[in-house]
Order: sequence, then structure tokens, then C-alpha cells
Amino acid sequence: MSDQPSRLELLRFARRVVVQQATAAVRQLDGWIADEERREAERRRGEEMRPPPPDWLLQYGLNRKNVDAVHAGDCWAATKSGRCRPASREQVVEALRHGVPACVHCRPDTALGLLDNP
Repeated sequence: MSDQPSRLELLRFARRVVVQQATAAVRQLDGWIADEERREAERRRGEEMRPPPPDWLLQYGLNRKNVDAVHAGDCWAATKSGRCRPASREQVVEALRHGVPACVHCRPDTALGLLDNP
């Protein structure tokens, strides 16, 4: 008899190896899918829990004391500046009446109906 395995035994061994590797690969993919589903659920929860943006913003100067501009709450320029704080409608109207410039991008003076009314 021969010490060498038969061709049929080698094919069966190769099949077991392929099944084992495929099972491991599927387990790995399932883990990646579960991780991504978890991240998506956390992202959705974070969006749902995020407070709504303020209606109005006042942009403060570098010294954080004087007001430089007035913005609508969803203005991209205000977000970029990083120096804005939420404000009430009354605070924004008062600032505009005292000569604080309105943002040229979001035009809060137009939204408030205060065009060129000092």
C-alpha cells in the first residue's frame, strides 16, 4: 500500500479547509456588519437627541465683549467663525438697531423685516 493519500482524500481535505475558511470569513463579515449597524444606530440617536439650532446668533469680536455681526441660527458663516452665541429675537433686533452689521450671507435683517431701519 501507498503512504500517499488518495486523490479523493486530498479533495475532501481541501473541501474542509475551504469550508473552514469561508465560515471564518462570514463570521468576520457578520462582525463588521454588526459594528456598522451599531455605529449607524448611535449616529441616529445622536441626531435625534441634538437640540434644535437657535433662531438667532450674535457674533462676538476677538475680545469676546463687542458684538461684530448678527446671524440667523442656521448660517454657515456663523458656524465657521466659532465666536457666536445664541440670542433672542429682541437681542438681535436691538443689536441691528444699534448699528451692528447683519451677515451678508444669511441676511437676518431681511428675515426680521428690518431692512435699513436703524
